[in-house]
Amino acid sequence: MEIKRDRYLNKIISFMWDGQVKVITGIRRCGKSYLLGNLFRDYLLGQGVQEDHILSFELDLARDIRFRNPLELTSAVREMVEGKDEQFYLFVDEIQMSDEVPNPYNADGKKITFYDALNDLKSLSHLDIYVTGSNSRMLSSDILTEFRGRSDEIRVHPLSFAEYYSAVGGDKSEAFDNYAFYGGMPLILSRPTDAAKMTYLSSLFSEVYLKDIVERKHIQREDVLSSILDLLCSSIGSLTNPTRVADTINSKQKRAGENVVALNTVKSYMDHLSDAFLFTECKRWDVKGKSYFDYPNKYYCEDLGLRNARIGFRQQEPTHIMENIIYNELMIRECAVDIGIVYSSEKNSKGNVSQVAREIDFIANAGGRKTYIQSAYALGTEEKAITENKPLDLTGDSFPKIIVRHDIRKRWYDDNGILNIGIIDFLLDDTVI
Repeated sequence: MEIKRDRYLNKIISFMWDGQVKVITGIRRCGKSYLLGNLFRDYLLGQGVQEDHILSFELDLARDIRFRNPLELTSAVREMVEGKDEQFYLFVDEIQMSDEVPNPYNADGKKITFYDALNDLKSLSHLDIYVTGSNSRMLSSDILTEFRGRSDEIRVHPLSFAEYYSAVGGDKSEAFDNYAFYGGMPLILSRPTDAAKMTYLSSLFSEVYLKDIVERKHIQREDVLSSILDLLCSSIGSLTNPTRVADTINSKQKRAGENVVALNTVKSYMDHLSDAFLFTECKRWDVKGKSYFDYPNKYYCEDLGLRNARIGFRQQEPTHIMENIIYNELMIRECAVDIGIVYSSEKNSKGNVSQVAREIDFIANAGGRKTYIQSAYALGTEEKAITENKPLDLTGDSFPKIIVRHDIRKRWYDDNGILNIGIIDFLLDDTVI
């Protein structure tokens, strides 16, 4: 089954021959290798590129194991392309498998890494370089630091609902329910039964993601990392911060004295989970004050199937799941996303007036355009409708405002110009944002 991933493919095509190293990143098993080695390769062949002008190295395979040495890789590529006038394409898959090797000219000096190899090969004007990197040893922050503005990063996500539905077809509501339960990891579509899907997702966490983080970051307290992961999976869409997470772990597990989990450890481990693309932190923005709050913020899971697997496919809160799906969709559409905070003056039971914070689920900025978005599973009563609309009214500006709902199918605008749109309609129409 071929899944179209035109959003990423077109982005790669737009970066061709720009003099930069194209680095395709994202959570492991989200389809990076397939995007480069199948979809982009097929595009090049269709454009008349000769197959032997696409140089491919798959560092996770035994046949290419010697090229994990960056000096061997550089030497082999230069031998293939130097002295030739034709254009060549270099694909290096699973670049994080590359080794660090001693400098042959200075054994006590800094080791040679794949960054050195790629920066060297980048000097060849007739070579266009593309690499994929899983998060285990080559995260986004590393790329930005090591290449210092000399790379294009293409961030790949698990399947969007539109990509998922283009592959499965059928009833849209049924497809959405399955997507919300099993998520968008591409290999899910090839698993024949529900049990096989659940087993696959569970094994990704235990056998891939956690092992990667433990190995890369030299984690000493795997039990703490596991507890943090469970808490974040259970609290998607809820405000939290490292202090709350540490307090919850210490309280629930009755930790005391030397067994207390330190705040710095929790902060560090939460950063590792974010760096590994498993979670994304979404910060709160004061709409009128135009400033960010330090804490608390929200964390959303990169893939809901992984989240559901981690908690045993229990705790299926439809409101939070739908909110996470919308957030992921906005990230796929390359929006900068914040949580909006606005204030209203309200009287309490004693008649005193105070400022009450109201939340706008998402402020999405794309291409210089701002859009306010509320996620509402159902607005069955007038009171609920007023609650969802009030924060949008309090912004006091004319930027587009949307309420994404699960309980409607046909989109419509209310008297205040706020678009009400069904969740499936929203996910399948990327012109809305």
